[in-house]
Amino acid sequence: MNKKEIKRFKELLELRKQEIMSQAVSTKEKGIAFDPDDLPDEVDLASSEADQSMNLRLRDRERVLLKKVDKALEKIEKGEFGICESCGEEIEIKRLEARPVADLCIRCKEEQERQERSYAES
Repeated sequence: MNKKEIKRFKELLELRKQEIMSQAVSTKEKGIAFDPDDLPDEVDLASSEADQSMNLRLRDRERVLLKKVDKALEKIEKGEFGICESCGEEIEIKRLEARPVADLCIRCKEEQERQERSYAES
């Protein structure tokens, strides 16, 4: 991968990181706490609890994605970005464009998913 492509991915990842951080701030400002006394009936309470649960899941997913983005940015700094962690081959540009945080080439990722399915079926 050439320097121009690396720079483009770095900018893309940094932009994604900023988006995640701003979403986290927005979610935090909304708050996850609620006062049951403010809710007139059980349906409102159930709806608020469902919203709270969804917000917590979203925040957890954002946290996981942020870790992956940070890991990809670290790999760029080390000169290891775009290299499959399993086989050591270069990850295709098209895969990185679709998923810049990818750390496995498509072949190794498919193999990993096959193994996960076989464990789940056992």
